[in-house]
Amino acid sequence: MSSKFARVFVRTVAVVGVAAAVGITIGAANMIESEAAARPQVKAAPSPSPSQQPTPPPSTPATHPAAGGKVVYFTFDDGPDPAWTPQILDILARNNAKATFFELGQLADRHPELHDAVLAAGHAIGSHSYSHPQLTKVSAVKRHREITGGPASKCFRPPYGAENTQVKAEIKAAGMKPVLWDVDSLDWTKPGVDAIVANVLTTVHSGSVVLMHDAGGNRSQTVAALEKVLPILAAKGYTFAALDC
Repeated sequence: MSSKFARVFVRTVAVVGVAAAVGITIGAANMIESEAAARPQVKAAPSPSPSQQPTPPPSTPATHPAAGGKVVYFTFDDGPDPAWTPQILDILARNNAKATFFELGQLADRHPELHDAVLAAGHAIGSHSYSHPQLTKVSAVKRHREITGGPASKCFRPPYGAENTQVKAEIKAAGMKPVLWDVDSLDWTKPGVDAIVANVLTTVHSGSVVLMHDAGGNRSQTVAALEKVLPILAAKGYTFAALDC
């Protein structure tokens, strides 16, 4: 074989080899792309907002003062909110009712005029943490900041009603008592005005602590339900008081 022919032969073999390798690479890439397209896509679940409950809250009786007669303690979580808190304050005033507002520290700081309006109307304020995390799932440092960063009060309501030994100890160390509820209006699920009213009326009794919300989303159903339920309970001989917070 001449040297010139040998050089041509070598170059031809090299070109064929490269082409084959490129063909294999492209084929493999196409196969991988096809498999990826066929694979179901999984989206990350969004983090719950303060207005979303991860599970239905517990129905543990709350700590409240003893009182004579038929009394109900209405409580409102997640505020204050400039859209809903004033409307609830107005309804309470028209029905000669006092209530307790479990406020978030960050919203009380943002709307100090609403915080002051609640107190000026003779209602009580409890702490609902600073930013509404689930306290049983955060670090010890964050738990401490959340519990001590809420509005000044003698009462603390843990977000989602979630508590354990550490949470209870931290609340006590901060000079507060944990306050839950025994009647859940389920207004946070937005089931409709009549459903919220029924949830309260079918389970309420003297001494009940009723859970409702004045923030954390559209609370128009809560406002309308409160307007209905207070006169009904008043006609049954109930009065409405604030907790000792």
